[in-house]
Amino acid sequence: NIVGVVLGCNGYDIIDLGVMVPTDKILETAIKEKVDIIGLSGLITPSLDEMVHVAHEMKRRNMNLPLLIGGATTSRMHTAVKIAPQYEQGVVHVLDASRSVTVAGNLLNNEQKPDFLGNIKNEYDKLRSDFASKRTAKQFISFEAAQQNPAAIPWDSFEPVQPGFLGTKLVDDVELSELVPYIDWQPFFIAWEMHGKFPAILSDEIIGKEASKLFEDAKALLDKIVTEKWLTPRGVVGFWEAKKTAPDTINLPTENIQLESLRQQLKKAAGQPNYSLADFISPVKKDYIGAFSVTIQGIETHIKNFEKNLDDYNKIMLQALADRLAEAFAEYLHAKTRTDYWGYVKEEQLSNDQLIKEEYQGIRPAPGYPACPDHTEKYKLFELLGGEEVTGIHLTESLAMFPASSVCGWYFAHPESKYFGVGKIEKDQLTDYIKRKGMSEEEMTRWLRPILE
Repeated sequence: NIVGVVLGCNGYDIIDLGVMVPTDKILETAIKEKVDIIGLSGLITPSLDEMVHVAHEMKRRNMNLPLLIGGATTSRMHTAVKIAPQYEQGVVHVLDASRSVTVAGNLLNNEQKPDFLGNIKNEYDKLRSDFASKRTAKQFISFEAAQQNPAAIPWDSFEPVQPGFLGTKLVDDVELSELVPYIDWQPFFIAWEMHGKFPAILSDEIIGKEASKLFEDAKALLDKIVTEKWLTPRGVVGFWEAKKTAPDTINLPTENIQLESLRQQLKKAAGQPNYSLADFISPVKKDYIGAFSVTIQGIETHIKNFEKNLDDYNKIMLQALADRLAEAFAEYLHAKTRTDYWGYVKEEQLSNDQLIKEEYQGIRPAPGYPACPDHTEKYKLFELLGGEEVTGIHLTESLAMFPASSVCGWYFAHPESKYFGVGKIEKDQLTDYIKRKGMSEEEMTRWLRPILE
């Protein structure tokens, strides 16, 4: 949205095809409308493969339009290593919307374009070389060795806390006003491409004035949203018996579901474990695991009103605030889980700053994120929570969530559970994981591509 607005404000005509658009439609529209540049944005992992496919198709069709790459999951390195080699007519990673105008200007200036693309090519050639060197330098251990180096948790002396209920609970009685104190404002400014720590950003010498104005506008609209009840929070939380039945498998016996985890394979220093989420569930006693989903409903009507009035600013503001409210709801529900629903730290009293710094016991990792990078485990999570009918969340083909202002994840309660990144994995773990998941190598490789390269 911001890219389109910024370019539009600088005199460019933008054709926005929306989300999850097939490659054929993108390229056919580009040809039909005689566009000068194609831009792709990726928010979740599968988008990366689609971008590679688009570049490949552009080459196959002998197109000569520049291709711009951007979005949350993209990077210069991935663009250089995976996308650019597919298409020689110009592939450029654009870090943020503010740079899109300069990039577009260089690409549409016949005098500047050759030098600009030449510099990009040299930069990407170096990135590919650096990537190959770094990959060689990193040392990985066998999957078997990694499994023999789990988190050393003394399970015999641990007594799992039983949640207050087993099964699921709909949480639809939370007022928006209850969520406001849980808002983490820093990502809000990042969404507007203002980088800096909150609240220090408000007094920044360069962008402090604009950041303060943005913050005042945000608070004004947020007050209107809360007072007039524009949006509706809807959450689901659930708990089940769980036991670790294999090094990277968590069994939920009452549901006949097995959750599969991935394990770090990077060689660690002596005494440092190769973590897997399964490490945080007891292999010897009856333990428990939780899951949750939260969503903010009702945004569509207000988005349409802003669009009708050509009010891009408040449209983007509303979307950014809805995202913050969804994350705030996830934080609120996790706190409620720790102190009440599961109740494993009933006396917890943490400030919002402490919550943002994750100074609490337990974790809420989300499928598709570093500790569990496989998006397909979302199928199991939503099955446990009751599916779309109960959660109010629709999973798209690429396993993005709709409404977009939604969050989901698992709950682990053990005091030693912690967030970590699986990082890259080797072929031996992929082979084992494919067997455990019962999926084809082609499909599993597609979902895990970012951690295989």
